[in-house]
Amino acid sequence: MKVLMFGWEFPPHNSGGLGVACQGLSRALSENGTEIIFVLPKEVTTNEHFKFVFANNVFLDVRTVQSLLTPYATSEQYGSMIQKMQGNIYGASLFEEVMRYAMRAKDIAQKEEFDVIHAHDWLSFPAGVEAKRVSGKPLIVHVHATEFDRGGGNVNEQVYQVEKEGMEKADKVITVSEFTKQLVMEHYGIPESKISVVHNGINPVDYPGRDQDDFGLMKLKQAGYRIVLFLGRLTLQKGPDYFVKAAKKVLEYQPKTMFVIVGSGDMEGKTMQMASELGIAGNMLFVGFMRDEQRSKIYHTADAYVMPSVSEPFGITALESLLHGTPVIMSKQSGASEVVLHALKTNFWDTDEMADQILSVLEYPVMKTEMGKNGEKEAMNCSWDKAAKKLQTVYKSVT
Repeated sequence: MKVLMFGWEFPPHNSGGLGVACQGLSRALSENGTEIIFVLPKEVTTNEHFKFVFANNVFLDVRTVQSLLTPYATSEQYGSMIQKMQGNIYGASLFEEVMRYAMRAKDIAQKEEFDVIHAHDWLSFPAGVEAKRVSGKPLIVHVHATEFDRGGGNVNEQVYQVEKEGMEKADKVITVSEFTKQLVMEHYGIPESKISVVHNGINPVDYPGRDQDDFGLMKLKQAGYRIVLFLGRLTLQKGPDYFVKAAKKVLEYQPKTMFVIVGSGDMEGKTMQMASELGIAGNMLFVGFMRDEQRSKIYHTADAYVMPSVSEPFGITALESLLHGTPVIMSKQSGASEVVLHALKTNFWDTDEMADQILSVLEYPVMKTEMGKNGEKEAMNCSWDKAAKKLQTVYKSVT
């Protein structure tokens, strides 16, 4: 089985969970005998990364085309980028650039040999549709998030139409959770028989750091502080504002608590301002975007991890935290809540309950230890290998 796979980010050139998922799935599929041609929308800084990650894997090949598409780009952000560019090789708008990528995908599909097309998320859906049109091969579209997740109710009609067309023209739709499956059925009119759920996974060897941190957090813990962690993009979808509101309530009972926010995004300034207005800026630490070993260290140092997402198709960070033995508090509006039992769950908007759950973990050491220990075992069972085998079953069903 040979798969032509389209994506738009890949570690270490990624800014979110989609790239992590693409890497995990590609590796696991390859290890299970599926040949992959992975197409990216633009050149990365070096090609050595791909050779390094897949140096011992002859089944995975990587293709790139020159494009301005970037992870989690909005129309406004693309407009700012195109104004700085000279020449006219790029699309004048985000949607023109998405279609330009699709035309390049058509060229690749005419030259390569493959059995199945697999497109990840909306920026890649038109590429997958074009590849199917010129090759006649079956198309699978993989929904990692929808415009209803990203927009928080403010749906971009153009993005929605691209998503809908991709799902309608696909032979099969993959969603990362039952939560997303129901959303796809309700808002996009896709029949249940056409949808397969493949939960995301995790690879323990990707998180090696368990030694003491170098962010000064251990000194804080030695001074009696507890560490509560938020890690994710600072966007409406991820709920950083609810995290800050819950922090305010926790600090009324546990003033020696430090709330650490890892990540960046369009809500970074607003989140900082909110902490200042609530008078808790001294207990909030913004450390920016982190990767790999840094993330592992900060997971391991934290006493609790909170994922207050407003709409989270899955939420790999919950598995990452549990893999480090750190208890998780997550919103019920997340796909990860379907596969993780040893975690506390609350509605994202219920900051009173969220604060109570944080305090419970901080004040009861036995509870914290048991949640961490059992959660770690649970995370170890959520593997990319399982996800890959489910995908291979889907591939066979359409060929």
